[in-house]
Amino acid sequence: MIQAAITTILFAMSAVSAGRSTRLLGAGMANLSRLTLATVFLALWAHTVGQGIGGVALPWLLASGVIGFGLGDLALYAAYYRIGPRLAVLLCLCLAAPMGAVMEWAWLGTRLTPREILWSTMILVGVFAALVPDRRAPVAASAWSLGILLGTIAAFGQGSGAVLTRKAFDAAQHAGQHIDGATAAYQRILGGLLLTAAVLFIGHWRKSSAASTEGAAIDHPWRHAWPWVLANALAGPALGVACFQWALAVAPTGIVLSIVAVTPLVVIPFTMVLEGERPTLRSLIGGAVAVVGAVALAYE
Repeated sequence: MIQAAITTILFAMSAVSAGRSTRLLGAGMANLSRLTLATVFLALWAHTVGQGIGGVALPWLLASGVIGFGLGDLALYAAYYRIGPRLAVLLCLCLAAPMGAVMEWAWLGTRLTPREILWSTMILVGVFAALVPDRRAPVAASAWSLGILLGTIAAFGQGSGAVLTRKAFDAAQHAGQHIDGATAAYQRILGGLLLTAAVLFIGHWRKSSAASTEGAAIDHPWRHAWPWVLANALAGPALGVACFQWALAVAPTGIVLSIVAVTPLVVIPFTMVLEGERPTLRSLIGGAVAVVGAVALAYE
């Protein structure tokens, strides 16, 4: 499953790049910049060899993008700045699985088995253990709590966005229409781009003359940030999502999701090298427990 393994590495690189660009540009601008670049890349595909804009799946994919790429990623980027990419990704990817399962059960009628409930509980226990504040980290309690809340909102966006995407593909199939993965990603990202741009515009419009507390106050931030923004756009919503769709085309969903669920662990060596982060043993064990639960849930 080389495609899923590549996806996992790309998603980990995207998370670390996002952490760097967020500190330099602020959460809103970093997120908007990578979405804009990724939209350009995906549009080149969708309007040449893909299906462009149209089809019965479009409203569902736009809604998925608003919630997933929009609401979810806005919260995720704000969490990056407060608790770092490792814990933010752990929260988002691991909690998204049980949240998505519950939403799918409530909306589409997919029942939860006792083992699915067990694995979901295991995820929650592991995430809780990993997120207990590290006394060595100079992070205020309020910032830590807000970061966890934002990561949880990001997980909700990820999980509900996935359920809406599944609904979109079901609608296309029943209508006898075909939509490839890259085109679906393009239609999704349009909704997220519109919401992110609107939120950033309103934020700048209402912004007082005081300096923003999001991001580092340095001269010419784009001079330092553009490589991280480019890397994030390529590794995340462009190449990362493309490889993810490629993996789903050649292997069962359970196997692909179980491999991609390891992303929080793959992030660790990147943050240790690039961020100088030294996670505690308890945090590593808790993260491993949550990932094992996510892998097991993906196989159900």
